[in-house]
Amino acid sequence: MKTLWLKTIDSTNSEALRRMGVLPSGTVLAAYEQTAGRGQRGNTWFSEPGKNLTFSIVLKFPAGFLAAGDAFLLNCLCSVAAVDFLSGFGVVASVKWPNDIFVGGRKICGMLLENGLIGSFVAHSVMGIGINVFQTEFPNLANATSLALVLGAGEVPIPSVAEKKADAPSWRATSPAPNLAPYLEGFLRLFEERLQMLDDAAGRRELFDAYESLLYRRDVSARYHDCLRGEDFEGVIRGVEADGRLCVVDSAGVVRRYYFKEISYVL
Repeated sequence: MKTLWLKTIDSTNSEALRRMGVLPSGTVLAAYEQTAGRGQRGNTWFSEPGKNLTFSIVLKFPAGFLAAGDAFLLNCLCSVAAVDFLSGFGVVASVKWPNDIFVGGRKICGMLLENGLIGSFVAHSVMGIGINVFQTEFPNLANATSLALVLGAGEVPIPSVAEKKADAPSWRATSPAPNLAPYLEGFLRLFEERLQMLDDAAGRRELFDAYESLLYRRDVSARYHDCLRGEDFEGVIRGVEADGRLCVVDSAGVVRRYYFKEISYVL
């Protein structure tokens, strides 16, 4: 993968989409600062400049490689890779469906995947990922955390899977911000390992199972809001359908299935 570092950009996802026609598959756009980072549900993604990983991965797929009905595997790919990355620091994380990463009940990583289709197949995907690394203050975000906060240390060790030669862009030489390049390199190494699992049916099944095993609140009774019915209810997450629907068993034993934006967590 080739990483292009940008000093300031509105959104790495937006820039990737603007340049989709010329960017080769495997390009990673990483930003020191995002002025209009985008998250799920139309939310903005706030990140202190130079403190966190904010990047987008561009993947282009051969014709017929990934059916639109299997696109949820891309969520699985990014989510499991993020948990892999955090586990390298000894941090236990889970996936708050569909692809927020939680540590100790707090959000440490968010994603926005934007896929393009040709017919009934995925032609390309822009995978926007934000991982909180060094930021320790989150104005108006009481439920956020970072590696620095979780580890409780002044420094976050460089991932062992990162290349030692990884350096920050030259423009950061005069910046007080930490060198984020080795952390991104560490994530991308793990991401590429998981990406290979899309090549065959067995790998895809393993990736999906890994995702399900990491679900936040799985097999635990908790409160949810049914956005379709406009009601709160008690339920237990049991898993995910192949098309990405979340399966929740309510107190009456009824299995409820939800697409994105049809259910919300009561935190």
